[in-house]
Amino acid sequence: MYWNPPAEEKHKWEHIDPVKSSNRNDSVRIYESHVGMAQEAGKVSSYREYAEHILPRVKKAGYNVIQLMAIQEHAYYGSFGYHVTGFFGISSRSGTPDDFKFLVDKAHGMGIKIVIDLVHSHASNNVFDGINRFDGTDHSFSHGGARGYHSGWDSMLFDYSKYEVKRFLLSNLAWFLDEYHVDGFRFDAVTSILYNHHGIGFSFSGNYNEYFGMQTDLDGITYLMLANTLVKKIRPGAITIAEDVSGHPTLCRSIRDGGIGFDFRLGMFLPDMWVKLLKETPDENWNMGALVHAMTNRRWLEKVVAYAESHDQAIVGDKTQSMYLFDAEIYHGMDRRSQPSLTVSRGMALHKMIRLLTQSLGGEAYLNFMGNEFGHPEWIDFPREGNNNSYHYCRR
Repeated sequence: MYWNPPAEEKHKWEHIDPVKSSNRNDSVRIYESHVGMAQEAGKVSSYREYAEHILPRVKKAGYNVIQLMAIQEHAYYGSFGYHVTGFFGISSRSGTPDDFKFLVDKAHGMGIKIVIDLVHSHASNNVFDGINRFDGTDHSFSHGGARGYHSGWDSMLFDYSKYEVKRFLLSNLAWFLDEYHVDGFRFDAVTSILYNHHGIGFSFSGNYNEYFGMQTDLDGITYLMLANTLVKKIRPGAITIAEDVSGHPTLCRSIRDGGIGFDFRLGMFLPDMWVKLLKETPDENWNMGALVHAMTNRRWLEKVVAYAESHDQAIVGDKTQSMYLFDAEIYHGMDRRSQPSLTVSRGMALHKMIRLLTQSLGGEAYLNFMGNEFGHPEWIDFPREGNNNSYHYCRR
């Protein structure tokens, strides 16, 4: 979609920066959200609807950062926004670029920072809408042949050794910072950028030989260092968050100290720990000492975004924590007019305790995926042929 409205219709900024906000990223409380599913009706919600109805609730709940998913344009809605086809475009399903600017501006007026999911680890394999085979070859933006293809994601992998690729991706960062005044990025699938094996079929044990060696993609690491440098140069108070499953030791060290320069890493082990406990161990047998150790066992000065659940735990096929705790009682034992249920009472207490422990001990920032703050029981399933293109499970 081409967007170039008359000057009088363009958004006029009131709050380029969040009000009452400093450049310090202390006490970061993140509300992870998807604009399209942020409503009850069976449709795709708009940026303006989100600004009018969801922002006030997020503010009232005490969050000071909103992490928005699926902002970059993507042809397939069910990809959750991770198969990007238009890197510089805003997802047109939810409105125009000026509608998105309205959302960011209104959030800034409430003192809320907007961080967007940024997919620079791979690109859609779509040759009709995306950049794949842009010049007719399989190696314009990616490596040629099998090295440029991620079999697990069915997507193309960037070749970070090329100046043109680095310029493309760095200018993409600058575009969102300058044009939309976003306040940072959550870099998706950083593990794939860090290593030549992209994490495929590799199990990390924590041995430092796994981080530094021939398997390390030095071009990818160089790009990430440049990206963090550029973000801080353009917007000193911006937040950069890395999604990495490997536990790379220099990820959140400063570039001056030889690190990669991220502000935070996602504590991805925390939700896995809770799910494992809920599946395998009765709650009366939970070892509190082991829990505390697991949540506080992290490197010195390495900031972690702690969370009990994110969108990964809410996707179709898995269970939310509330479903593990309440099970069938969630359908007929939650009504105040029904008989008190020990399962519900116990589940409510554990649901709150899990979040209390995670927020207080798990990291220097806290993240919640929309709906999970009140124990949204249902999984997420985007409209597709297998569910008759229904939006029933694509709303929160």
